[in-house]
Amino acid sequence: MKKITVYCGSRKGESPAYEAGVRSLAIEMIKRDHSLVYGAGRVGLMGVIADEMLAAGKEVIGIIPQKLVDREVAHKGCTDLVIVETMRDRKWLMAEKGDGFIAMPGGIGTLEELFEIMTLNQLHYIQKPLALFNVNGYYDKLVDFLNHAKEEGFLYSVLDESLIVSDDPVEILDKMAAFRPKATPDW
Repeated sequence: MKKITVYCGSRKGESPAYEAGVRSLAIEMIKRDHSLVYGAGRVGLMGVIADEMLAAGKEVIGIIPQKLVDREVAHKGCTDLVIVETMRDRKWLMAEKGDGFIAMPGGIGTLEELFEIMTLNQLHYIQKPLALFNVNGYYDKLVDFLNHAKEEGFLYSVLDESLIVSDDPVEILDKMAAFRPKATPDW
């Protein structure tokens, strides 16, 4: 596992814990010589992780639609800045380029990306590790909801094994490195 796709907010959030969490993830990725694939933003948590990785001389692949480049949110310092036409193109390329995925705290875009990867894994379009970096308990209520959906018969229990949830970047990256795909039951 070399390239990690990180989904995170274009804002920093209210708690300083979120930015600290991003920095701790970047430090661990740098130690392990990982590259970053992300949404190419220069703002929010996206900008923080890119800046940390770039300052350490690591590869940063940013993928962004032209519309966001036009709004001047693209990080011009990316090692490789890939400009695409649509958000769909962006999401697919990020899924394709990453060897694994980490969802940091973020908004609706982060959640959309998270659920897309969960769906792609479930349907076997990809089979790559996926983690929620649960900084400051950010994803606690989402995890509760996913458990509720499983209890109500709408999610396979294999999701317990395929979705890594932790507030520790070392644990996340260790579990991602040890990830082995599980067969999902047919309909």
